[in-house]
Amino acid sequence: MGNTEQEIRLKEVQADLLSEGDQNAIQEAIRQLDLSYSPYSGFSVGAGIELEDGSIIGGSNQENASYPLCMCAERVALYHLSASRPGTKVLTMAITARNQNGIIERAVFPCGACRQVILEYERIQNSPIRLLIYTRSDQSAYR
Repeated sequence: MGNTEQEIRLKEVQADLLSEGDQNAIQEAIRQLDLSYSPYSGFSVGAGIELEDGSIIGGSNQENASYPLCMCAERVALYHLSASRPGTKVLTMAITARNQNGIIERAVFPCGACRQVILEYERIQNSPIRLLIYTRSDQSAYR
């Protein structure tokens, strides 16, 4: 197994300065918050994915009383893509979260399992997936 190096760059920007595709992915992530099934944690996560053809798909976190069976929004969105549009390239994934007080102010990044799945999809499509993290302060951090 060879050594690999990854670089992560973060930049905070106003959401309204992003491209239309980025804004559409963010809006889908926000819409997905209402589709989250999170009765145990009260923490909803939504993901919106912009595809190479400009279309947008989404996913939301789905909890289960048996916690290991829960599924994060990022993986739900990517698996939805694989099941419905295999071979379609992902350009950007927008992620947002809310608790009982509304959309959170601090960035919430994908967990380790989701990072691994995102990495696998990057390898499959042979190109990076840009991440947008949307917060209540109307700012986004991107990779």
